[in-house]
Amino acid sequence: MYLVSSCLVGINCRYNGGNSEHKAIVELVNQGKAIPVCPEQLAGLLTPRSSCEIVTYENGDIKVISKDGRDFTKQFIEGAKKTLAIAKAIGIKKAILKSKSPSCGCGLIYDGTFSGNLIEGNGLVAELLIKNNVEVYTENNLDMLVV
Repeated sequence: MYLVSSCLVGINCRYNGGNSEHKAIVELVNQGKAIPVCPEQLAGLLTPRSSCEIVTYENGDIKVISKDGRDFTKQFIEGAKKTLAIAKAIGIKKAILKSKSPSCGCGLIYDGTFSGNLIEGNGLVAELLIKNNVEVYTENNLDMLVV
């Protein structure tokens, strides 16, 4: 069983109210091989909502800040913890998450300046899952995943 980002299966839960449907991931859900989750909705955030990025400070602290300057760190942490709880309850070992997201991004995320620049790093959910021995992939590297 895989855990997958809800937006990748066509659920309109992205910050802008849309989705990022990916046919192969939809098929995994249709076959009963994957369960969709949206960490941000699990945390009670509305759809649509302000776009957010991870900001890393010189002292190493991180915050999840919206484009209009609001701090959503607490909600993103809560969503990550709830996602991990679901993964543990089901025995998830692999996840397919939305690339570049401050929750789900794996390997590359936006740099916190809302300029479209990418940096190496993981979203809060991806990082927490990895630390708990879940293999994380994105829709961009499915070729590395043996389904």
